[in-house]
Formats: sequence, C-alpha cells, structure tokens
Amino acid sequence: ASSRPARAGVFAFARTLVRVCSHTVHLCSQRDTKILSGLSFFLLQASRAPPYALGVPDAPAPSPLARPVSALRGVGPRHVEFFAKLGIATVEDLLLHQPRRYEDRRKRGKISELTIAEASTVCGTVVAQGVNRFAKGAKAMFELVLEDGSKRLHCRWWNVQHPKLQFIQHQFKVGDEVFLYGKPVSLKPRTLDHPEWEIVEPNDAEASIHLHRIVPVYPLTEGLSQRWLRGLLWRTLEEYGGQIPERHPSLVGPTCGRPRSSIQTNEAARSAALPGSEPQHLSRPAAIRSLHFPVELPDAELARQRLALDEFLDLQLAVRARRQKLLANAKSQPCKGDNHFIRPFLAQLGFALTDSQTTVLREIRADLARGTPMRRLLQGDVGAGKTVVAACTALMALESGHSVALMAPTEILAEQHFRNFAKWLEPLGVAVELRTGSRKESRAACSVLRVQDGASAHPGGHATRNTQHATLTIGTHALVEDTFTVERLGLVIIDEQHKFGVAQRERLLRKGHYPHLLVMTATPIPRTLGLTVYGDLDVSVIAHLPPGRGVIKTFVRGPEKLPKVWTFVRERLAEGRQAYIVYPRVEDTDLKTGTKAVMAEFEKLAKELAPHRVALLHGRLSAEEKESVMADFRANRVQALLATSVIEVGVDVANATVMVIENAEQFGLAQLHQLRGRIGRGAHDSWCVLVAAKLTDDARERLKVLEETTDGFAIAEADLRLRGPGELLGQAQSGAQQFKFADLTRDLELAKLARELVQHEKRSAGL
Repeated sequence: ASSRPARAGVFAFARTLVRVCSHTVHLCSQRDTKILSGLSFFLLQASRAPPYALGVPDAPAPSPLARPVSALRGVGPRHVEFFAKLGIATVEDLLLHQPRRYEDRRKRGKISELTIAEASTVCGTVVAQGVNRFAKGAKAMFELVLEDGSKRLHCRWWNVQHPKLQFIQHQFKVGDEVFLYGKPVSLKPRTLDHPEWEIVEPNDAEASIHLHRIVPVYPLTEGLSQRWLRGLLWRTLEEYGGQIPERHPSLVGPTCGRPRSSIQTNEAARSAALPGSEPQHLSRPAAIRSLHFPVELPDAELARQRLALDEFLDLQLAVRARRQKLLANAKSQPCKGDNHFIRPFLAQLGFALTDSQTTVLREIRADLARGTPMRRLLQGDVGAGKTVVAACTALMALESGHSVALMAPTEILAEQHFRNFAKWLEPLGVAVELRTGSRKESRAACSVLRVQDGASAHPGGHATRNTQHATLTIGTHALVEDTFTVERLGLVIIDEQHKFGVAQRERLLRKGHYPHLLVMTATPIPRTLGLTVYGDLDVSVIAHLPPGRGVIKTFVRGPEKLPKVWTFVRERLAEGRQAYIVYPRVEDTDLKTGTKAVMAEFEKLAKELAPHRVALLHGRLSAEEKESVMADFRANRVQALLATSVIEVGVDVANATVMVIENAEQFGLAQLHQLRGRIGRGAHDSWCVLVAAKLTDDARERLKVLEETTDGFAIAEADLRLRGPGELLGQAQSGAQQFKFADLTRDLELAKLARELVQHEKRSAGL
C-alpha cells in the first residue's frame, strides 16, 4: 500500500492477527505453537514499525485545507448540510466562499438620509414590533420599527408563513440594536421591505469583526446567519491562514521573481482605479484574508483580482498541457496543397481577396504544412469573407488528397454552404456532398474525384501524389453519427462552433487520424473569451470587410411607428429590392407581453405589403419546404420573407436591403447583429428597423449600441459587458464556466497577464 489509509488498514489487520494468535496458542500442538508464536512476534513488530521500516513509501501528507468543514470547531452535522447547499465541503471551500458585497460599518448612515430605491445600510434601535394577520390564509405581515435619533424606520416582511413568523418574532426584542440593508420603497413613512438584517450582540467576544470596520456579507442558505458565518471564517483564518499555499509560486506571489518596477503597491492600488492594476505580488494567503476582512474597500477588489489571476493561470496551464500532449502524441499528414485547385478557384470568384483574408490563409497554410494537427479559430465580422477562406482551406487539403468535413449547426446553413461550395468546386471536379438529419442519404453535387496510380486529371494538368478518394462533405450533427464514415479525413471545419459541445467536436475528429481543425464563429468573440474559452486554439482574424459593400443604417422605433415602417418597406420593394421581417415566435402571440408570432402576422402583412409576394420561413417547416421558400426568395419570386431567427445564419441574398425586427428587445445583441448581417451584402445601401414594444433600461442600451455602430468587434465587447458570458459560451465546456473570482466582462488585463506569465515560464524552461 502506498497511501496512509491503506497502510492503516494493513497495521490494523496485523494487530487483529496478533490477538487471534494469542487466543489460539493453547489449542495448538507444540510445533504449531512455535510457528504461531513466531508469526505473532513478527506481526506485533510489524504493526509497531514505522512505514519506512517495511519499505512502504510515505505518501505526501494531505493539505490541511482539504479537511472537511466538520473538522472546524462549532460546525455540527446540520451545518454540514447547510454548507453542502452552498457547495462548501472542505476548509478550502469555506475560505474561498466569496462575499457578495461589503458594508462599511465605520460610519453609520442616518435613517433621515435614506433615498428612494437606493440601497443603504443603517443601524437603529428596535422600538416596536408586531404582526398584521390577513383575513384569510395562514400568511401574515411582520413589521419592525426602529429609530436612530434622526427618524423612524418601518421594516416589513410580507406573506410570512407561520413557522418562519414565529422564528422572526423571537429574533427581535425592543431595545435591540440592528443593522439593516435594503432599498427604501417609501419615505412617508421611511420603509424597507424584506431588508437584510443583523442584530448587534452585546458582550460578544468577536464584536470587533462585526462592528466599526468593513464587514463582509455572504451568500447564505436557510439555517446560516451572517454573524455566525463571519465569526467562523475569522476563526478559520486564525487557525489555517498560515497553512494556505501559493498555487503557482513560480508565476505569482511575493517570491515569483518578476521585476517589481511596474507593480503598484497596495496603497497605490487603493488610490488608483483598481481594474488594470497588477496584483501578482500579493500573496495568496494575504489575498484570502483581505477577501474576507479588508482594511479598505479597494483591498477586497485587489484580493479578488489576485485570486482571479490564479484561476486564469489554472486555465492557461491546463491549455498548455493539452497543447503539449497533442504535439507530443498527435501526428497528422501535411495538407498544405500545391495551389492547383486554389488558382482556378480564385480566378473564377470575380473579386480579389482582401489583405486580411490573404494573411489568414498564410497562417493556415503554415499550420497545414506541419506534421502536427492545426487547431485554429477563424473569426471575423458578418460578411467579412470567412466562407471563402474556409473554401481555400478545404482546397488545400483536397489538393493533398485528403477528405474534408464541414459541420454547421442548422440545415439552412448547411444547405447554404452546400450551394456555395458546389457552385465553386464543381468546375474543378471536386466532390461535394450534403448530409443532414432529414437526409438519410448523401446528396452529391458531382462525381467523386478519383485519384489513381499516383496521378489524377484536373484543371491545369497537375497531378496529386495520393491514391485515395478526396471528398468534401457538408452537414449538420449528422456528421457525428456512426453512420457517417469518410476515407482519409484530413481537415474538419466547424462553423458557429459555440453551438456544438466539445464531445460532438471530438466525435467528428475521431473519424480521422488527428485531422486538422478550423473552427469559425458567426460574429467576433470578446477578447477575454479568446484568451480563456478558446485559449487552446490559435486565432486568426479577418479584420476588414470586402470593399464595395453598401452602408447599413439602423433605427430603433416604437410600435406606433409601424404604419410608416410598412410604407417605407413597400417603397423599397417597389424599387425591386427585397426585405426580411423577423419575429421572435412561430405562433401563439403573447397578448400579455405583446410578443408577436410570425404565423399570426402573416395574413395581415400579406395585405399590408400587397401586391408584393410574401412567404413564411420558420423552424417547423420541413427541410424541403425551407429549401423551396429560400429558392423562391433568392430568385426574387418572393419579395418579403417573414421569418423567425432561423435566418440568423446561412442566408445570403445580395438584393435584400431591408430588415424589420419586431420585439427586438427580446433578442440578444450578438443575435441582432447577426440577423442584421443578412442585409448589406451587395452594393446597395440597406436599412434595419428595430421595433421595440417594451424598452427596459437594459434593452434600450442594447439597441442603442446597434444604432450607433456596425462594428462586430465593438458589439461583441458590449454584449459581454451587458449580458455576461453565459450565452456567448453556448455549449462550449470550459474551465471559464467554473470561475469563482474571474470576471470575463472586466478582467481582460488579468487574462492577458496570465497568458504572458505562462508563456514566459515556457520560454524560460526552453519548452
């Protein structure tokens, strides 16, 4: 046994055998007695011997922070149950339980200074309490009245049921001093509804940690109180504070060895705007102490930054380990090609690639030339030309005799890619196939390119060096099914990769022997996500849109302006242009919220836009119905397309110059930008009208961003700031989703610092 529990079991077993031997000696013969006595003596010595005497390696001692919370003084079985609801199982979990806010109790706010809807902390003395029971039902309202010498404050707890009512009544007594936190709902009289509260305990030995200082306020569950938890954390820090290790001592902390010239001191950080300061020289033990009991409020933020840096470092080191493992074990076939497909392909496009596209293709070709698999993220704004770059990348692999698989999240997008690639590659003799969930068999654009005896005919008279079929298969999730197989898979391209899970991506990659991987995003991603969620990918950016595109103008309007909007749409249709009209729902308009459904609005709009033809497109149509509608729209047999967000990607009609999005407040910022990207794809100017029924402050700010800019990179950063990383992460499984302290919306500099520190260590180690 090499672990302490295993060794303990061996020694306990030895002692048991000793007892058995001593009780059975009198039953044995003289010869057996000698044997048992010898065995007994040996086992007795073995049970007393230290582990090293038996040649058993001594396992490293477990960290004291790994002890269960039940080992802490004052924590009983019920507390363990309550802690489990908060995800706290060990001492370390407890020490990393982050306060959700802080109260500065060095100065007491006056009740007379309370302001409506502004959260404040006040302290007062209880002068009265009572219960107002409702005529029916078991619920009641508990009311508490306090005063602090300036004014009286009424605190109300509504709809309190009997067991909780008894509990809360027994908590407060006239004369108690109570801290309260909340937003006033009235000033005549001054009133707080359901405030947070904490009673000042007289003669409390730990009163100094609850009063006259900056006090942490924690997320709780029923059964735990702020005062008890704060006291427990104070005692835990006293006992375990000196045993908190640095997680990455060679990278951060007081002994990391990096120059201090650019590092702000704690005092300097307090006086400066903390975001952007560098906390890497604050030790982890000091950070955890400051997290819970800061001397000044900026200390708490500096502590959070220090612990966030550790989290970013954990992620970057994991990314580096994955990359190193891939490079050490994965050997792929070079797929850089020789341009015998790419030259005629570019010649038939009718336009030149932008400088950004050319730069990205050079980066990709350099990756494909290596014997290790490419792992690259391609991002660019809507309409930047990512599809053309993907086509060139596919041709590099096909030129080398390797097959390519391109996976898209929706059938509409897969169909769009199939049409484009078939149109581009059919003249080159390259096989393009389509596989989607609704198509049990592959649909091929042309016959398979066959390569025989080391040579194959193709435009330009060149010959390839491989002896296999080379195909391009485009599909949806059907590509990860067991029924799909492909020979010599050399390249996987995934469009809108955030809509696929890691498992799906890996299943497709396993259909080849370490194929190269190119993933694309529909819209630009924020920089912090690029450093974290996609940190294991090299990133290429198409920074500029192709020239010759029309301008997109965006306007936000209320429902009362719709008659003028429809007049404007009719005028554009009369000029020969086309329009998209987007709704958030398929059917069943919600009268309470005013949310409109595309099927419910169809007849009304068909009359409104007559004599122009209107068609419906939504997710409940079959693949054949969708394809038929889109074919009519592309051919201008349909002038106005009423749709849901199903047109968000995979629709490219240059003649469409108008988009109206109803209930625009219900769509995300990035989604609105992606929808807007369906227009402005030709030389004509375009117009996007965002009709918002109910504008909250958040919705107003979101739509204002779209009104002011068409820059997808700026919109991505605004989307992250306004809504957080949740929706942007999609199905991506990442350590970034497990962050406790790192904030992807504001910690860009820390994410960059973590990557720099890990790269610096890698260079120093010669890796």
